[in-house]
Parts: sequence; C-alpha cells; structure tokens
Amino acid sequence: MELVRGLVVISIIVIFLLQNSSNVQGRYHHHKTKNKSSKKPGSPVSPSPDPQHPSVPSSPVNAPPIPSDPSTSDRIFDVKSYGAVGDGSADDTNAFVAAWKAACEVESGVVLAPSGYVFMITSTIFSGPCKPGLVFQVDGLLMPPDGPDSWPEKDSRKQWLVFYRLDGMTLTGKGTIEGNGEKWWDLPCKPHRSSNGKASKGPCDSPALIRFFMSSNLVISNLRIQNSPQFHMKFDGCQGVLIQQLYISSPKLSPNTDGIHIENTKTVGIYNSLISNGDDCISIGTGSSNVDIEAVTCGPSHGISIGSLGVHNSQACVSNITVRNAIIRDSDNGVRIKTWQGGTGSVSGISFQDIQMENVRNCMIIDQYYCMSKGCRNQTSAVYVTDISYRNIKGTYDVRTPPIHFACSDTVPCTKITLSEVELLPEEGELVDDPFCWNAYGTEETVTIPPLNCLRDGEPESEGEVASYGC
Repeated sequence: MELVRGLVVISIIVIFLLQNSSNVQGRYHHHKTKNKSSKKPGSPVSPSPDPQHPSVPSSPVNAPPIPSDPSTSDRIFDVKSYGAVGDGSADDTNAFVAAWKAACEVESGVVLAPSGYVFMITSTIFSGPCKPGLVFQVDGLLMPPDGPDSWPEKDSRKQWLVFYRLDGMTLTGKGTIEGNGEKWWDLPCKPHRSSNGKASKGPCDSPALIRFFMSSNLVISNLRIQNSPQFHMKFDGCQGVLIQQLYISSPKLSPNTDGIHIENTKTVGIYNSLISNGDDCISIGTGSSNVDIEAVTCGPSHGISIGSLGVHNSQACVSNITVRNAIIRDSDNGVRIKTWQGGTGSVSGISFQDIQMENVRNCMIIDQYYCMSKGCRNQTSAVYVTDISYRNIKGTYDVRTPPIHFACSDTVPCTKITLSEVELLPEEGELVDDPFCWNAYGTEETVTIPPLNCLRDGEPESEGEVASYGC
C-alpha cells in the first residue's frame, strides 16, 4: 500500500512539472530602459499583396525564422527590448542603433524589427566591421520621417539607411520598408513630369532610401520596399551582392525613383523580383561588371538601363552584364544603354536575352546623345559601345516611337551588335517599319521584325582607332 501511495505522489509531481514547463518562453536579449512602453498598436503590420501582381507573396516564405532554441535566442536583438516604441510617431533611432551595436559583436546576430509595429527612425549609418553572419530583419514596417518638413536639420538629405563596411550581412524579413516619398516628389527636384503634365526645375535634394557602401558578400531578400523619395536601393563600391524576391514599387510619375542602382560594384545577381516605379527599374553605372539579372518583372518604369555614362567628360567602364528571362511592361524604355557626349571608356560584353516586351516604347535603345537639357553640344569623344547582343526579344511596342533606336556617336561608332529572333509588333495601330540606326555596326542572324535595314555590316574602317577608347 505504501508503494502505491508513493507512485501516485510521484505521478502528480511529474504532471505538475510538465504543465508548468509549457509556459517557459525563449529568452531574448533584454536591455532595461526607462520609459519603456508596454502598449501595442492594434493589428499586426504585414505587406498587402499587389492586386496587379498576384504572384508576389504578401508574406515571403524564405525569410530566416526567429530561433526559439534557448541556445540561439541570445543572438536575437529585438529593438523593442532596447526601447523602441513602434507606434509610427515616436523616434526609435536610438533603439535600432543600440540593437545594431549589440548584434554586431556576436556571430550570426539578428537585429529584429518585429511584426505588428510601425518603427520610425531618422537618417542612420549602420557601420561595421561586424562579426560574421549579421542579419537585419524587418518583419514590421520601417519608415523615415514624413517628408522634408519633418526631416531633422542635422541629418543628411542624401540618404536614409546606410550600411557601411560590412561583410556577409543579410537584409531580409516579412515586412515593409516604406519611404514616405510623396512630399519629396512634390519638391522641384529635377525636370520631371507631374500629374498635370508640366515640368518643374530646381536643385535635387531628396534621400536615397537604402544605400550599401564599401561592403561585400551581401544578401537582400524577401522585403517589400516602396515609395522612396529618390533611389530605392543603391550599391556603391560593393563586391558580391545577391538580391532576390524583392517587391519594389512607387507611382509611375514619382521622379528619379530608380528601383536598384549599381555603381562601382562587381559580381551582382538580381533574381525573381518585381519592380514598378517612376524611373529605371535597374540602373547600372560606371565601374560595374559581372552583373546577372534574371526573372525580373519591370514596369511601369523607364526600363533596365546601363548608364547614364560619361557625364562631364568622365571615363566610364561597364562590362559583362546579362539580362535574361525578363518581362518589361508599360514602360518608356525596354533595355537601354545611355551615354553622354564627351566621355571615354567602354560598355562591352552586354547580353539581353529572352525578354518579353508588353506595350513598351523604345524596346531596344542605344542613346549616345543622352542629355538632360537642350544645351548639350556635339563632342568628338564618346564612350565606346561594343559586343552587344539581343536574342529572343519579343512582344509589343508603343507606336509613338520606333521599337529599335541605335543612335551611336558620330566619331566613335557602336560595333559588334548582334540581333537574333527579334520580333516586335505594335500594341495597337500600324507597324512602324523604320527603326533608327546611326553609325551602328553589327549582324542580324535572323530576320528582324520590324526590318532593320539601317544596321551596317562588318566593322568600321577605323576599328583599331576606336578600340583605343576602351577601358
């Protein structure tokens, strides 16, 4: 009997312990702060799917999960634990900076902006070097102050979030980075089209939303980034960049809102993303090479551009760029190379392949007379454009402009242009059968639609002299 009583007591104790162990929560890094708010806003913040692009997931599935194992939870640095309020109006900058500094000092540290909150921070530089594997994870909504009148006077108006001197960092999450760009677009920034069709002029003073500078081995994935005052994402002086499954958007008439801008950056992959904005979906500046772009849907926009290059008689070098399996729709340009007169250097090894055009003006354009005003003069020097291939470019064009436009320099011709299986038909109206070429040399491997009778065969007589312009 005593044995039975003992077994019953032991069973009761085991059941009690099991019930209480279910209430144990994973330990997050906690930092005591004064005036910490315990009040949460109402509903969680999550990006809403775009009705025009239902293929974009509202909650991307590849964001790294938050570890729940107590052995890894000490690598999570939740900005709420550092005093962030997350109500959309309080300044949470100090909390983000503190969480960043703490995460920077451990391997695989995660700065977490959790879902269900709206965080407002001012212009900030998140700098390294940091321990390997650092992650900046945005699951809620992150935004800057609302417009120029709310921007602190001490802060730079050229950039908002800056990531500097980092190696092996990831920017990801299930949330949204909101640029609050509308009030900036209304400023006289640069000549642009407003809703009433008029142009305004003035100095440009609007911040790029996200900038990576002098960093390497970066991964940017899964986020929704929208309504930037100027460029949405900018990479300068970087090496090794992987961009995938992003949704970038701003209105069609928002000025200078390039989706992704690359400059002085090498070895870049941009994959499986949707971009619609008021300027270039992707723009590639000088000093860029080994850029691979695949499965990107672009538009409305100004298309995918290399350039502009050679401004103020500068040297520009761009090489080994591939754009493939892309869709460009309702855009002012398709795939474009644009250079200023008077520059030097070269654009070479460019491949545009398997691209679907849908109601696009200037589907294929080389413009070596790019100019932002009417005061640009002819100059004898130019960026040398060579080894450009267009393969399997099909779809429809806006008949207001010819679908093919190769305007090369008077003195430095474009060479080694190759076309194969190019078939472009009018979205509506009659076929425009007069593509434009000037001083452009190359080969048609198949019959081009519309016919391209203006492309010169072979090489220019001064090919050796022209090659001296290269990088």
